Amino acid sequence: MKLLLVEDELKVVAILKMGFEEEGYEVEVAFDGKVGQHLALQNKYDVILLDIGLPYLNGYELCEQIRRRDATVPILMLTALGTTDNKVDAFQLGADDYVVKPFAFRELLARVQALTRRASPGSAVELVAADLELNTHTKVVRRAGQLITLTAREFALLQLLLLHKNEVLARPFIAEKVWSLTFDTGTNVVDVYINYLRAKIDKPFATALIQTVVGMGYVLRDEPGV
Repeated sequence: MKLLLVEDELKVVAILKMGFEEEGYEVEVAFDGKVGQHLALQNKYDVILLDIGLPYLNGYELCEQIRRRDATVPILMLTALGTTDNKVDAFQLGADDYVVKPFAFRELLARVQALTRRASPGSAVELVAADLELNTHTKVVRRAGQLITLTAREFALLQLLLLHKNEVLARPFIAEKVWSLTFDTGTNVVDVYINYLRAKIDKPFATALIQTVVGMGYVLRDEPGV
């Protein structure tokens, strides 16, 4: 696995580089947003770790620019800014996860592993609802034969909805399963990402699969309108 770490704190860089390399990861480092931008847009990485308070180009701006060019690379924000607004802003710009400093390396490693985890060859699962198809190994999503590009977090959300198709899922359950046990369920990030999904898998088509159940949560119906 190849990681890009964009971080300007030397101590943090030294600790993370050593820790991830001991786990078998290849780590490239950028100490400011401009260098991070160049590396992220020129190379392929399995996950990108971004600080927010970076010189020249901050993490929010960099996250947005990366996401415009690459809809699938997992992006994890690693920062001392821990308010709900900070987190929601990052998720809305395309981040897939958010870790607040100080943090335990074991937790960060687990989050990176979750973002980069891929099904082993031969264990692919096709999840289907109506004319929507998702392959858990290739990460390919199609509706009515049309390829749909999703971010890592959008893919995880859609996979959860498909695994529980025709079941109403509460927002706290979705937040726990897609983001983490420690995710602040008081934010509207679940609603924001549901809207992102709807824009890609429902709005371009004649029928909507994702439905809101007022006061309860969301459901992906195998038969639209049921």
